[in-house]
Amino acid sequence: MYSHMMVGSNDLEQAKRFYDATFKAIGGREGSYDPKGRLMYFHNNSAFLVTKPIDGQPATAGNGCTIGFSMTPEQADAWHAAGVANGGTAIEDPPGEREGSGMYLAYLRDPDGNKLCALHRIQQ
Repeated sequence: MYSHMMVGSNDLEQAKRFYDATFKAIGGREGSYDPKGRLMYFHNNSAFLVTKPIDGQPATAGNGCTIGFSMTPEQADAWHAAGVANGGTAIEDPPGEREGSGMYLAYLRDPDGNKLCALHRIQQ
């Protein structure tokens, strides 16, 4: 069902540093710019894009929105550390298994305030 996700940014160079670091920490590649200046990442037939809003207004984070990425606990830890080291903000509890949830989670806000989650469903 998932084809792509796009978030807005007010500073594409900072966004590229952040997303290159977090995606490379989990085995991904650096992003590239398309002819319209959008930052693009591709993995498993899906796309994650970062762009300045086309309406010319400032980019803002969606209130109540969270973008989740599926990965192993080890990748989640590396992803979280890379994000904090590259302009992201650690939010909620530290990375780890949430008691009784069957999930290993790590949360960040990117430099523009978008809420991101690394998630691993634990086999029980």
